[in-house]
Amino acid sequence: MDRLTQDLTTAMKAQDALRVGCLRMAKAALKNKEIDKKAALDDAEAARVLQMLVKQREDSADQFRKGNRPELAAKEDQEREILKAYLPEEAGEAEVAAAVEKAMAETGATSVKDMGRVMKATLAALAGQAVDGKKVNEAVRKRLGG
Repeated sequence: MDRLTQDLTTAMKAQDALRVGCLRMAKAALKNKEIDKKAALDDAEAARVLQMLVKQREDSADQFRKGNRPELAAKEDQEREILKAYLPEEAGEAEVAAAVEKAMAETGATSVKDMGRVMKATLAALAGQAVDGKKVNEAVRKRLGG
């Protein structure tokens, strides 16, 4: 939150309208979550809020591309990149695969019917890192043979 505030001030001084708007939106989302919780956010909670904002930007960019609005999709992509700078390093494919294997061993999963348990255990194992749920889902499906 402190780094976000400092970067917002810097962007305002540099008159970088895109960055200012994006950082204000992120700061507002974090503050709203803090108000809902009625306590300060820890780093993991703040990261989840920022991951949600990144995911929203990805979805919006996809919709704009489908609607033949490349200029709006480009703006969403730029905002997504700005927000990603505040997230922890994303888990790589090898880390996701290792977490899936560990989760399968813990849960005793053997078929696609066990996917929910494996997903839950995998995401818990990767809790400290930024991770895309779609990538985890694909890795679990592939491993379970679905």
